[in-house]
Amino acid sequence: MTATIASPTHLLDRIADPELHVSGDPHALWRWMREFSPVHRHEAGELPAFWSLTTYEDIRAVYRDPVTFSSARGVLLRPARLGDDPGGGLTLALCDPPRHKELRSLMADWFSTRAVRGLEESIRAAARTAVERALEQGTCDFVDLAGRLSLSVISGVIGIPEKDHDALYQWTEEAFAAHTSLAAHPLLMEYFMELVYARMAEPADDLVSALVNGTVHGELLSEHEILLNCENLIGATENGRLALIGGMLAFLQHPDQWQRLAADRDLLPGAVEEIVRWTSSATHSMRTATRPCTLRGQRIETGDRVVLWLPSANRDENVFDDPYRFDIARRPNRHIALASGEHFCIGSTLARAEMRALFTELLDSAGVIEQAGPTTRVRSNAVNGPATLPVRLTARGRTPAAHEPR
Repeated sequence: MTATIASPTHLLDRIADPELHVSGDPHALWRWMREFSPVHRHEAGELPAFWSLTTYEDIRAVYRDPVTFSSARGVLLRPARLGDDPGGGLTLALCDPPRHKELRSLMADWFSTRAVRGLEESIRAAARTAVERALEQGTCDFVDLAGRLSLSVISGVIGIPEKDHDALYQWTEEAFAAHTSLAAHPLLMEYFMELVYARMAEPADDLVSALVNGTVHGELLSEHEILLNCENLIGATENGRLALIGGMLAFLQHPDQWQRLAADRDLLPGAVEEIVRWTSSATHSMRTATRPCTLRGQRIETGDRVVLWLPSANRDENVFDDPYRFDIARRPNRHIALASGEHFCIGSTLARAEMRALFTELLDSAGVIEQAGPTTRVRSNAVNGPATLPVRLTARGRTPAAHEPR
C-alpha cells in the first residue's frame, strides 16, 4: 500500500474504475498524486471530465466553500449519458445553502447528541441481539451482523416498525448488491410511500412525521422530496455499516490493537475515530464549480466537476503522522471521513454510538473472534470496504470443542 508508483500514467485514467478499487491499489496512486499532481484533470469518456483532488487541505477547503462548489447537481460521479442527479436540490445531500440549512433543521433534532444519548440503551440492546445471534451461529458473515444493526438503528429514528426491519433489510441489500439507487427499488419506495401517507393521517414521534409536517421556505415538502430524503437516510447506512465491517477487519489484521482496546476501554472513543479515518468508507464526493477559481495553479471553470477522494485526504502525510499505520490511540486525528463544513454528516453522532455499542458488546461477550475465510471487497468507486467478512465467534469463557473447525 505504501510503495511508490514507477509509472502511474495508465492508472490515472483508471482512477474511477471500480475494478481498481476492488482489486488494485488506489492508495498507491493517490499517494503519488498528492506529491506530483494534487489537482488533476481527467478528460471525458464514459464519465464526464472532472478534476481529482487528493490532499487534505484542498478537500477540506472545497467542503467549506459551498458557494463556489455546489452539491445541487450531484455528489457522485455518474456516466455522462445520465446527466445530473435527478435528486439535485431535493435532498439534504444534494442541496446548497440556504435551503440546505432549513432542510437540515427539520432533521437535526433526531441526530443531536441529546437525541442519541436517549437512544443509547436501544442501540446497545440492538448490538447485544446482533452479537448473541452471531455467537449462537458460531460462524457468520460480519457484513450481515453490521448491516442489520445499522439498519435497525436508523429504522427506529425514521419510524419503521420492528416487524418490517427484515423486509427492509432484504430490499436494501438487493439495491446495494446491484449498485443502484434505493429509489429504483419499487417495493422499498412503495413501503415508504405508505409510511408517508400513514404519518400524514396520524403523525407520530419520528423523523418521517417531522419531514411530513415541516416546512422549508414556508412550504411543506412534496411527497417526492420526503421519499427521496428517506431514501437518502437509509442509503447512508451503507457507509456506516462499511465502517463497522472495515473496523472489524482492521482489528483482525492488527490483533495487537484489539488486545490494547480490551486492556483499556478508555481507548474506545479514539479507536472509533481511527476506524472512521482508516476505513474512509465514502470513497469520493463530488462538487460542481459555480464560478471560475484556481486551485494550486489549475484553472477550474464554471460547471467543472471536482471530485474529492476522501481516503486520500485521510492518509495525507502532511496531516497524519505515519498515516498508513492503524493506531487506536492516534492523537490528533482530525480526519474528514464524515465531510466538513455545511455537509458534515448529520448522522455522525449516531454512527459513532453504533460503533461504540457493537465493539463494546464484542469485547464483553466474545472471547475469541477469528476470520473464518477470505474477504472480498465492494466493487464500487463510491464506497469501499468488505463485501464479505466471514468470522468465527466464541463466547467468553467457552473454549471451542476439538471437533469444531478452526
